[in-house]
Amino acid sequence: MCGRYVITSPVSKTKKLVKSAIQVKDIENYNAHPFQKLPVIKKYNNGNTLENLKWGVVPSWAKKKEFKPLINARLETIDEKVSFKKLIRLHRCIAIADGFYEWKREKENKTPYYFLREDKKLMYLAGIYEDDQFCLITEDADENIKEVHHRQPVILNENDVNRYLNLELTGSSFLKECKKTKLNFYEVSKEVNKPTNNNISLIQNISEN
Repeated sequence: MCGRYVITSPVSKTKKLVKSAIQVKDIENYNAHPFQKLPVIKKYNNGNTLENLKWGVVPSWAKKKEFKPLINARLETIDEKVSFKKLIRLHRCIAIADGFYEWKREKENKTPYYFLREDKKLMYLAGIYEDDQFCLITEDADENIKEVHHRQPVILNENDVNRYLNLELTGSSFLKECKKTKLNFYEVSKEVNKPTNNNISLIQNISEN
């Protein structure tokens, strides 16, 4: 799964891809977490926009008080699940990230790691949305990542963003055909475990301290 990530200066970093930013500012968020409003790219007839949506989808058919918001959707089954199959056809979005966190479980211990692109470019995370909520699409992790976790977000290259947002293409098939991005990762402080912690020290490699 993907449950935390980092995004800094979202407006500046997406200028080439979006026509306008709606109530999004160039803030630094080193611990983006579920239920926060976070910047995503959406496509409209007059161009792409960057706007804030809440991370975690409660489907319109669900009784909201009894339904836990969905933060991830598995690519392998997205066309089958009643919560997602309409959204992947009609409501696609892209979350943007500098990198993401994942935890390695060893018995009762959980060790956080930070993942970033090998080329250190911006990550474009495939997502779907409903109303003012979104969730991220995940897939089976690359072999070198599986030592930490067996899942990872679906990461697109910049030139694939508009193709994914193009509803004339079958979203799930397109994502399955996309080449996986090479990632690097390293261990970080357990301070990231607390969602209210939010500063640049969270992404520092603890082996360099």
